[in-house]
Amino acid sequence: MRFPRPSFAPRATGAVLACLAIGQGAPPARAQSLPTAAENLTPGDLDSEHLFGFTEGSDLGVPGEAELECETSGRLGRRLGRFLAIDSGLAVKVPLTADFRLAPGITFNAYDIGTPGTPVRTTGGFNGGFLETRLRLLDRRTAPFGLTLGIVPAYGTVDGGTGAPARSFGTDVGLLADRELIPGTLVAAVNLGFAVSSTRPAVPGGQALASGFEAAGALSYQVRPGLFAGAEMRHARTYDGPALDRLVGEAIYLGPTLYMTLSPRAWASVAWNVQVAGRAVDEPGALDLSSFDRHQMRLRVGYSF
Repeated sequence: MRFPRPSFAPRATGAVLACLAIGQGAPPARAQSLPTAAENLTPGDLDSEHLFGFTEGSDLGVPGEAELECETSGRLGRRLGRFLAIDSGLAVKVPLTADFRLAPGITFNAYDIGTPGTPVRTTGGFNGGFLETRLRLLDRRTAPFGLTLGIVPAYGTVDGGTGAPARSFGTDVGLLADRELIPGTLVAAVNLGFAVSSTRPAVPGGQALASGFEAAGALSYQVRPGLFAGAEMRHARTYDGPALDRLVGEAIYLGPTLYMTLSPRAWASVAWNVQVAGRAVDEPGALDLSSFDRHQMRLRVGYSF
C-alpha cells in the first residue's frame, strides 16, 4: 500500500514547484487521446503517471479507457533480525472525466520476519482493499505544470511492520505535480503526501494511531519512444498520533527508475530505493531501520482495455 507518500521539507518543495513553472509559458493545448502505453510510445506525447517509480505524475488516463494495474512492492532490511515483506495490489483505474478518476482495488501480502530468540514468522494471503480517488486541479498541457489531488482510504488485516494479524484503517492524501522540462524528453515530478492510520492488533494490546509525511522529487528521461530512465529522492517521516504529534523517525531514500512500453496497451515500471540517511528518535545509528526499511523495490504492470 501507499502509506505514507513522498517528502522533502515544504520550503524545498515550494522551490521545486517554482522551478516546474519556469519556462516560456504554458505548452500548446493537446488533450490526451491515447491510453498510457500508446501515449508513451508516440513521439511528442507523454502520459506522466508511471514514469517515476514511487513518485507519480499528474496524468489520469483517457475517459472511456479503463486500465488494470498490478503493483508489487518489496521491503527488505530492518534493525533487528530478518525482515522481508512483499505487498501487492490489483486495481482497476476508471477515468470518469478528463479530470476525475476512481480506482477500486484489493491487496495481498507476504512476510518472512524473525528476531533473535523468536521463531521466524512466515505469512501471506489476502490483506484488504482500497479506493483511490484522483482529481486533476491543473493540466500540464495547458498550465505551467500539472497538479493532481489523490485520496486513498484503505482497510487491511495485517500490521505492515510486524506481519501480525491486525485490523488497520488508513487514509493517504497526496499532491502530485509535474512538468515537461524538455517537451517530450525530460519530465520532472514532485509529490507531497500525508497519511494517517489506526491499527488494532488481533491479540489484546490496544489501538495504535500513527501518521506520516513524505515528499519526493524525480526526473525521467526518454531514451527512446517507450523507454524512460530516471532517478528519484524521497524523504519520509513517521509520527505517533494522528496529527504528526511526536516524531518517531525519518529516512531519506535515493534510487533509479525505469519505465518501458511493452505493447500499445501494456507497460511496466520498476524502481529501487535505498535508505541513504535517516534517524530513529530513541535509537542510535545513522539510519532508521526500526520504522523504515533499508531497501524498497516496486514493480508495476498495467494494461488498458
